[in-house]
Amino acid sequence: MIEIIPAVMPTSTTDLQSKLAQVAGHMSVAQIDVMDGKFVEDVSWPYTEDEEYFQGILHEDEGLPYWDQFDFEVDLMVMRPEEVINDWIAAGVRRIVVHEESTDNLAKILSDFRERFPKSEQPDVFDCEIGVAQNIDTPVESLYPFLDKIDFIQFMGIAEIGVQGNPFDERVLGKIRTLRAHDPKIIISVDGAVSLDTAPELIAAGANRLVVGSAIFKSEDIGATIKEFKHLGN
Repeated sequence: MIEIIPAVMPTSTTDLQSKLAQVAGHMSVAQIDVMDGKFVEDVSWPYTEDEEYFQGILHEDEGLPYWDQFDFEVDLMVMRPEEVINDWIAAGVRRIVVHEESTDNLAKILSDFRERFPKSEQPDVFDCEIGVAQNIDTPVESLYPFLDKIDFIQFMGIAEIGVQGNPFDERVLGKIRTLRAHDPKIIISVDGAVSLDTAPELIAAGANRLVVGSAIFKSEDIGATIKEFKHLGN
């Protein structure tokens, strides 16, 4: 079964609410792309002028928009993610993505997380999951020592991350095949340039989650496009 996850790259609280409204009722999981302007060039919510709203979430004065309709996955495209992981856990997200290249403390991040959220033998029983994202140029093998502590891997399907609409980089197909051969059970997610054209190749290579941005939100009929994506994995 292939899971399709819409990727929201919000410029503000209003933009986040608007994008989630477009996919509410079609999906049960949504990814929020968080960029601090340091790890990647662009800046997104909550590092924009709407940071007060996020602080309200942390103090339980507010909730994430559409919290009752989505389980949230947060993609931390930030430097030193270890400094903000606890904030996002407090905000109520169900999955956290840390980029391998964004920290020198990956082993400690994963150990600390697993101490707080042990892996469950029942895949549907968990408080929070952690995934590691890897850029296209980073060797797959660098992940091998950590696989027992990771819930899923997110390969980037583009050379320049943090920007929706970049061209598909076919090298990701080789990375998927390599990891799938090494670990047949690991969940492999792909983010970046996932479209109705590239999705079949990614699935055939061994991906089981597809994070989709532009192909959904720039579609003339979002509902119909989501249905097409869902049918690819059936």
